[in-house]
This record gives sequence, C-alpha cells and structure tokens, in this order.
Amino acid sequence: MSTGWSTRIAAATPVHRDRAVDALRAFAIVGVVLGHWLVSAVVSDPFQPAALHGASPLSDEPGLAPATWFLETLGPFFFAGGFAAARGTAHREPLPWLASRLSRLLRPVLVLAAVWVPAMLLLGAVDAPGSTRHVVLSLVSHPLWFLLVYLVLTALTPVLRPVVVRCGPWLPVLPALALIAATDAARPYGLPTWFGLLAVPVGWAVPYLWGIGLAEGRLTRTAGVLLLPLGVAGGAVLVLLGYPASAVGVPGEKWSNLDPPSLLALALAAAQLGAFVLLRPWLARVLRRPAAWAPVVALNLVAMTLFCWHQTALLLVAFAGLLVGRPAGLLDPPGAGWPWHRLVWLPVFALTLAGLTRLFRRFE
Repeated sequence: MSTGWSTRIAAATPVHRDRAVDALRAFAIVGVVLGHWLVSAVVSDPFQPAALHGASPLSDEPGLAPATWFLETLGPFFFAGGFAAARGTAHREPLPWLASRLSRLLRPVLVLAAVWVPAMLLLGAVDAPGSTRHVVLSLVSHPLWFLLVYLVLTALTPVLRPVVVRCGPWLPVLPALALIAATDAARPYGLPTWFGLLAVPVGWAVPYLWGIGLAEGRLTRTAGVLLLPLGVAGGAVLVLLGYPASAVGVPGEKWSNLDPPSLLALALAAAQLGAFVLLRPWLARVLRRPAAWAPVVALNLVAMTLFCWHQTALLLVAFAGLLVGRPAGLLDPPGAGWPWHRLVWLPVFALTLAGLTRLFRRFE
C-alpha cells in the first residue's frame, strides 16, 4: 500500500468521521471471517472423496473455546451498525437513508445468490452426494442469517434512536436482557420456534442500542469502566453456572450461545465493547496516521463483499484440494494438530477471497 495512496485516503476523510468506530467494524468483519475459517471443517469421506460433510474442531478440542471469545465479534458489528445508523438518520430523512442503506446491504447478497443458485442446481444435475450439497448450502447461506437481523434493526432505527436520546443507552436494553434471560431459562425445556426467532433481533438490539448511545453522546468513557469488568465477571459466572464455554455453536453441545444469543453472548459483547470504549481515544490518535487509517478504509469499502464470499473462498480451496487427496487441515477430520494445520491454509483462503473481492466488489 503506497504512502501516496494512504495520504490521499486520509486527506479525503471527512473530519466528522469516527475512525475508531470504523476500525471496530473492520475488526468485527475480520473476526467473523477468521472465526468461520477456523471452525468450519469440510471433511472428505476416505471411501468416497466427493462426499463432503461439515465438522468442528471445537467438538474434539474443548480447550479451544477461549479462542472463540476473541473471534466471535457480532457484538462489535451490531454496535458499529447502530452508531452508523444513528449518525445517518441524524443528517438525512429516514426513508431515503433507509433505502440507500438497504440497497448497499442487499446488492452483494443478490449477486451471491445469482452465482450459487445455479451452482447448487448444477451440483444436483451432476448427482453430487447429498452430504456435499448440504455442506455447501450450509456454509454459503448460514452466515447470512445475521443480515436479516441487521436489516430489522436498521429499519427500526428511526424508532430506536429517539428512545435512546430520551432515556439513555441503559434503560432501553433492560427489557431485551429480561427476554434473553427468560429464553435461557426455557432452553432446557425446548424453545418454541417463534420465541427463538424473536430472541435473535431482541438480543442483538442490546449492542445496537449502545452504538446509538455512543453516536448520540450518551455512552461515555465511564460506560467502558462498567462494561468491561461486568462482561468478564458475568461471562465467568455464567460458564460456572453451566453455560457452554464456547461463544459459537459446537456440534454435540447441549445448546449454542448464538442460537439465539444467550446472556453469555451479551456478556462477551459487553466486555469487548467496554474494552473498545476505553481504548477509543488511543485508537483515534493512532488512526490519524495515514498508514494506519488506509487499511481500515479499504476493509470497510468491501466489508459486505468479504462477508458474502469468505465461505465461498474456503469451498473453492477445498474443492481444489480434492485433486490431491485429503490435505491436512483442509479435508481431513479435525483432531490433534488439526488447528495448526488449518492455520497454514488461512493465507490460501485469504488470497482466494482477495480474488473474489476484486471480481465482485463493484456491486458494493
């Protein structure tokens, strides 16, 4: 990245831009991508190599659970989304702003569908194994659930923002926390589908509302002093009470902290966002340097493209790996040493994703 390009990017940045929040958004996208690449194992059947199925290294290595606390970054993502939405609705009419926002979110998804719907039909036409079609559909489509939640919260911003302005960022989250607590209490007895679906946007509304609070000047540095220790202590207590330690779903676990978000997921978000609020002044100083700011801009400009295509990059590398057998960390079952082998493949995934991004970024 040339110094001249970095300097031009810095010079073109509006003075009112909150660079620290943009860096948080970039961190969240990188966390989601790396997290999926590290826990999404695609396993080839030794007797029928074209038959693929999904697995997770977390099932065999529960000691890896603490890594998920750093790589599960949906809390920061919804926080940054709430901040951006509040700033957008403060300076533009709600309906034109919402139409523009939805257009930017949906265009990359429609392009992804335009590629993968025919590809799935082709896999069926060539009689690909059912397990292969299932794992491909799951990896490509499952991450998109969060976009539906994000769209709902984005559409509700003109309603949520005045509430935060009047009541502050703490009071509005109390009903959401109460509903998530009720959801967690009901999990052992089976959650009705409608209740679980309701809990997803309600749970992620908590960091979204805090992001609105920051944009409106209602979430101060004191909030970081409270959120960080409360999140850490609350998460530790919940794990001791029997919550799964992993921040993401693990096959065979009694339930997932993300389906719907549990109190542990929100405690993790509180800890991450508390740390961010405390570090925000320092980040703002660092990001005044063009060399530090330019990569953040570059990531944010293609954030949706990266998100939509990162699992496609993994699948393309896995399909290529079938030509040489079952490479360790790529197509073999997770076990001892698998996470270290997977690290070797991350640069290959990244290069493939860079090529896909170059091809599809025009739609974002």
